[in-house]
Amino acid sequence: MNEIDAYIRQFPDDTRERLTVIREIVRELAPQATERICMRMPTFDLNGKWLVHYAGFDKHIGFYPQPEGVAAFKEQLKGYKTSKGSIQFPLDKPLPAELIREIVAFRVAAQT
Repeated sequence: MNEIDAYIRQFPDDTRERLTVIREIVRELAPQATERICMRMPTFDLNGKWLVHYAGFDKHIGFYPQPEGVAAFKEQLKGYKTSKGSIQFPLDKPLPAELIREIVAFRVAAQT
């Protein structure tokens, strides 16, 4: 078991499932990215730079696609709590996997 597996395994089933979905999306869209723990959360690096981070919390999943990843999807992110470089996906709403896929694709394109 690697450090990302251990990180995900510590959460309740619903949170673990959502974290796994995000991980699978990034792996699919950026197969050359590397995974590690950075700032105590799972991180994908691409071409020597942060691609995205994600993390589990009691009431939401934190997704960190860098400031440009949030800014580019400002309209689609209405209804979610955001800050300069982060998005909160509440656990009491469905995970917007397609939106996450679009954001990750945007970030991959920006780094290649």
